[in-house]
Amino acid sequence: MALFGTLATLRAQAPQNPAFAAAFDYAEEVLRAGSPAQARLRTLAPGASGKIELAHGAFAIEQAYETKPRAEGFFESHRKYIDLQLVVEGDEVMEVVDVSRIAVREPYNPDRDLVVYGDSTGASALRISSGLATIFFPADVHMPTLRPGAAGGLVRKTVVKIPVA
Repeated sequence: MALFGTLATLRAQAPQNPAFAAAFDYAEEVLRAGSPAQARLRTLAPGASGKIELAHGAFAIEQAYETKPRAEGFFESHRKYIDLQLVVEGDEVMEVVDVSRIAVREPYNPDRDLVVYGDSTGASALRISSGLATIFFPADVHMPTLRPGAAGGLVRKTVVKIPVA
């Protein structure tokens, strides 16, 4: 089941293993004012991203982008990695639906660790603003990067990929 909230809330609810510990340590560093990780993320140009290797098989994808209309989004899930998505600056809407309630549009691509799904009118919407995060497990089909209103906005975010145990 997807989790969302502050890092402290998520840390208390997430599995207690070394890969999650590495993910949370990194995420806390990104939120720490003046940290090298936060400075690196804040200097990313819109549309840019960068990969940061962490411990225990986890890695982060730091990114800056403009949120998009829902019509441009798509539902996805992953099998090899669990997503910890942390919004550092800005806010976006993420939709989530259980994998049993949505049809596959593109089968699993192991090179991208990605399954793409058709649309769902039964998804739940989460508004995630600066300092809040989500955890999406393999059964949590999600559509991130959506505009919270009519106009787009810049989001600076990191997506930590945590290996499925």
